[in-house]
Amino acid sequence: MTTTTPTALPAQAREQQSRPARRRRRGLSPGRRLPASRLIGPALFLALWAAASAAGRLDPAAIPAPWTVLRTAGRLWTSGTLPTDILTSLERAAYGFTIGLAAGVVLALAAGLSRVGEALIDGTVNLNRAIPTLGLIPLFILWLGIGEAFKIAIIAIVVYVPIYLNTHSALSGIDSRFVELAEVQGLSRFQFIRQIVIPGALPGFFVGLRLGVTGSWLGLVVLEQINATSGLGYMMFQAQNYGQSDVILVGLAVYGIFGLVSDSAVRLIERRVLSWRRTLNS
Repeated sequence: MTTTTPTALPAQAREQQSRPARRRRRGLSPGRRLPASRLIGPALFLALWAAASAAGRLDPAAIPAPWTVLRTAGRLWTSGTLPTDILTSLERAAYGFTIGLAAGVVLALAAGLSRVGEALIDGTVNLNRAIPTLGLIPLFILWLGIGEAFKIAIIAIVVYVPIYLNTHSALSGIDSRFVELAEVQGLSRFQFIRQIVIPGALPGFFVGLRLGVTGSWLGLVVLEQINATSGLGYMMFQAQNYGQSDVILVGLAVYGIFGLVSDSAVRLIERRVLSWRRTLNS
């Protein structure tokens, strides 16, 4: 019976044993998604706010504690003030967003699929983008009056600009080889739009949609403080006159929740619609 000695091992095996173990190479991808990752930041902010309030580091008159804001929100909800203001703000935002969404998509398709359309539309939209939208408020009041129409019109402008810019940019970035392939395959105009244009423009469209959703809430904060009798912005404006910082924080919290929920909904739809893409986020 023979025993195997280290000298009897093959030279290659001895060399592998003598080498130090290589450290496993760290992956370059961000890694797996954390559950409820988008809520970690706001939860940390609330924890720091509550800790600072409990320690007496914040002036209650300027920045009330979170539990004070919650009690104020409950009181406003019970009295019926908060539900009415929320519904009014949602209605204004929905009308303006719908008009802005339709205008942004139609103009982007017209400018992206036609050189004539691009010549007529793209420069005008970029000129509009260079003008502060809120600076148009006095002019729109003269045109449309001081009622609801000018508020909806301003929100529509805030929404359509990012949707147009990102959708048009995505259309312009479609590889020309796909156009040549569609011509070789003999696709009709409708088939070309459905099979190539729309899938190619969807990533940019969703980026613009997220910016448009956020912009609608940002514009609403300012517009509801101009000759309004209801809405979250009106509620905050009235609270400012009476020094009610807790009511102002309630309004800001509702705006923030609406913005976060709407943006999360758009991101969820985007992941479902663009599930065929392999990206870092997926």
